[in-house]
Amino acid sequence: MGIITLAEAKAQLDIESSGDDLELQAYIDGITAPIENLVGVVEERTVTETANGTGSTLCLLKVPALALVSVTPQLTGGASLDVAQLHLDGATGVVRQLSGGRFYGGPWTVTYTAGRAETPPTIKLAARILIQHLWRTQYGSARGQSSSDDYSVSEPIPGFGYAVPNRVLQLLEPFKLPPGVA
Repeated sequence: MGIITLAEAKAQLDIESSGDDLELQAYIDGITAPIENLVGVVEERTVTETANGTGSTLCLLKVPALALVSVTPQLTGGASLDVAQLHLDGATGVVRQLSGGRFYGGPWTVTYTAGRAETPPTIKLAARILIQHLWRTQYGSARGQSSSDDYSVSEPIPGFGYAVPNRVLQLLEPFKLPPGVA
């Protein structure tokens, strides 16, 4: 499932026919990575990753994190952790033991649910505008350039170049990941 549906994308683009559905779905699927690069996981999904804890915390890579599913040791003789005895700060992905203890016996395989229970309307709007911006390449020079600055880009997004216009960045700003969170 994408951040927006095919019907939402078609409404944004004023497309009524189904002739472009397959290609448009590829665009919908493709906008998830650049948006999540800025705001973290949007669509709820299960994540499994390796976490090392040498102190009082484990740090998850995908935020927001909604719930811990399991924390199992990767090494023989490693300490199993009961998720009921752990506290998850979903916004930062930091896991602490409720007892205040330290993490020993890792690394661990951590399985958890990341994403948002509901996609905020502003993120959906940013996704619709991004689809519209990227879909404009289908028209080539036939439609000419717009005189407005709605789709201008002033800064490259790491890994995505200039594909994300300024107005999308501005809409996503309130949801932007803090520094140091990937």
